[in-house]
Amino acid sequence: MGVKFYAYYLSGSTTLLTDALESIVNVVAGAFAYYSIYLASLPKDLNHPYGHGKIEFFASGLEGVLILLASGYIFLHASQHLLVHPPLEKLDIGLYISLGSAAINGLLGYILISAGKNEYSPALIADGKHLKLDAFNGVFVAISLFITLMTGWLWVDSIASLIFAFLMCWQGAYLIRNSVAALMDETNPALFQKVFECIIAHQKMEWIDLHNLRVQQYGGDLHIDCHLTLPRFWDLNRVHDEIHEFEEILGNVLPTNIEIFVHSDPCLDDCCSHCAVLDCPIRKNDFIRKVEWNKMNLALNQKHFNETLSRS
Repeated sequence: MGVKFYAYYLSGSTTLLTDALESIVNVVAGAFAYYSIYLASLPKDLNHPYGHGKIEFFASGLEGVLILLASGYIFLHASQHLLVHPPLEKLDIGLYISLGSAAINGLLGYILISAGKNEYSPALIADGKHLKLDAFNGVFVAISLFITLMTGWLWVDSIASLIFAFLMCWQGAYLIRNSVAALMDETNPALFQKVFECIIAHQKMEWIDLHNLRVQQYGGDLHIDCHLTLPRFWDLNRVHDEIHEFEEILGNVLPTNIEIFVHSDPCLDDCCSHCAVLDCPIRKNDFIRKVEWNKMNLALNQKHFNETLSRS
């Protein structure tokens, strides 16, 4: 950040100023991301029974807000310089600095995104994506400086800054939207798909029905809960063992801390038509066909029936 501001001081380039201002966002957001990851690593307590992981989504959203504020200032500054062109000097130094910072930010962004995916850390991933975008922007700044240096067209510097500001605005809005969605427990399609595939791959005929499946993310941790329908003639010990096995299966869906709550439901007479437990001593209706499990009927808070879905 300091080197970028020094390059702006030497050249007076608006494009270099925009790059330097975004570096302020990098520093502030990186510091808050560090603190949020520290909080997320703390164990659960009485005041936070689900842990502290959601602070990472807040950190990601704050980074988006800072990016939007910086893009707004850049837009105003570049608009003014589009009308009145200040003299530009030593653009070659700014060109070298932009390329160097782009290489560093690209490498850091790659490292952070990789670490964030391995640890399922939204804060690391958001910070890595921001740095990766900053690397592309650094290349873009270098190209605009090269064009200005070769042609002497001073307006290129301002136009490049405006384009830079729009790109930052899009990135900031994207981070805020994803953070708000996570804080509101919006379903993550990719995570839900992994859990769904795990369940289907290990589905047993004793699992007569599964519904009200919910997957929530708390930073790097996951919380999964659902309703599992089991034969009502089973004793409590067998139900407990089956649920324990089910939880162990789901616990391996991702290499991260997963909290699982399973509500056991007894089967109903209407379940007989799709229950494949052939040695059932209390069967009231003939088996017709199994209900195909999909992401829709697993998510609904309703038992599965062949013809209709009724409230459980």
